[in-house]
Amino acid sequence: MSESKAERYDVLVAGAGAAGLCAAIQAARGGASVCLVEKYGIAGGTITAGGIPYPGIFHAWGRQVVAGIGWDLVEKTRKESNDPLPDLYNTNLKEHWRYQVNIDPMIFATLCDEAFAEAGVTVKYHTMIGAVEVEEDGVAVTLCGKDGLYPVFSKRVIDCTGDANAAKMAGAELRVSDPCQPGTLCYYATGYDPEKLDIDAIKAAFDAAMARGEVFKEDTGWGSGFNPHVLFSRGNNSNHISGINAGDSEGRTKIEIAGRASVLRLYRFLKKQPGLEKLELKLNAAECGVRETRTIVGQATVTAEEYAAGRKYDDAVSYAFYPIDLHDAKVGLDKRNLEPGVVPTVPRGALIPRGTRHLLAAGRILSSDRLANSALRVQATCMATGQAAGALAALSVRLNVPAEQVPMAELRKLLEENKAIVP
Repeated sequence: MSESKAERYDVLVAGAGAAGLCAAIQAARGGASVCLVEKYGIAGGTITAGGIPYPGIFHAWGRQVVAGIGWDLVEKTRKESNDPLPDLYNTNLKEHWRYQVNIDPMIFATLCDEAFAEAGVTVKYHTMIGAVEVEEDGVAVTLCGKDGLYPVFSKRVIDCTGDANAAKMAGAELRVSDPCQPGTLCYYATGYDPEKLDIDAIKAAFDAAMARGEVFKEDTGWGSGFNPHVLFSRGNNSNHISGINAGDSEGRTKIEIAGRASVLRLYRFLKKQPGLEKLELKLNAAECGVRETRTIVGQATVTAEEYAAGRKYDDAVSYAFYPIDLHDAKVGLDKRNLEPGVVPTVPRGALIPRGTRHLLAAGRILSSDRLANSALRVQATCMATGQAAGALAALSVRLNVPAEQVPMAELRKLLEENKAIVP
């Protein structure tokens, strides 16, 4: 790559999902020139493209534990929609989903665009990273746009791809899950009244169809056999697509095809059932939602034991709050609630890939074991760790030191100036 011809930035953020959008805004607010690269034409990741527009959890045991840039955007979205926030202060983890905040994904994405422009972020939608080469003073990146390849040089790179794609290209050590948690293709079903359906009869018909190989047990839920949740939730977040690691393009292709096949099997079955003759399916996700692929091996690793104990790391950059939530093809869901009062934290070292230079990572790829990652992967925590990584990258450039040498006092100051809650 000819460095002289490359666009130059202080920080390049790969991925504009929950982590990446916060990383980019925070890095720019920290004084860095920032390039944000996103494969889709919209920010938000699972909130928008994945069909899960209810980020959480921001509150725990009667207090807010995650705030900052992500929470500010959630609040603004609700205000724009004229929707008051629900009561989020009496967190009951037995029903943790009630503490995720429903938002309008289009309004959220547009407010993200406004925040990027206000912060001075250079946004490159419909763009992916094609190659990464770590150099002495930064990272040479080849970007792939709709018209071809072109070079960019950045002093720091933050991987927020969800699949550690940039970290892999940079030669970072990774943990690869085998098996991975199942994915889910979200859709919306309409054209029927759930209260008028004979669920027992549908279940019996489903069991018979499953015995004939016409449908699979995971087509309607996270366990064995027919799950009426698929009808009462109108299809939202109600299937499992198992046995595929979607970290690369080959795996992603497989899970997209398998996800659509699962929905079509169920559609064909349900259309034959009394009361579902006018069933229609509405796609509300551009892609199959992926829970797990691979994570970085960082300078520190969050373990399930440390997470469940609420360990307060000396270099903690954010709180995290969610039950251990491991989806499994055989078990369905392995859910383990936190004990009352426990609020885990995330250390700075979990955002820094071990043995690399100029590279940071945030979101669900942060350094953690499998059970801990099943809790850390959620949107609010991704927002918090993304903001922390953005602040780290900006300060690392400003002070001309590696991210692990940025004084914690400086990091805390910058994060708190942007409304983050730092342990």
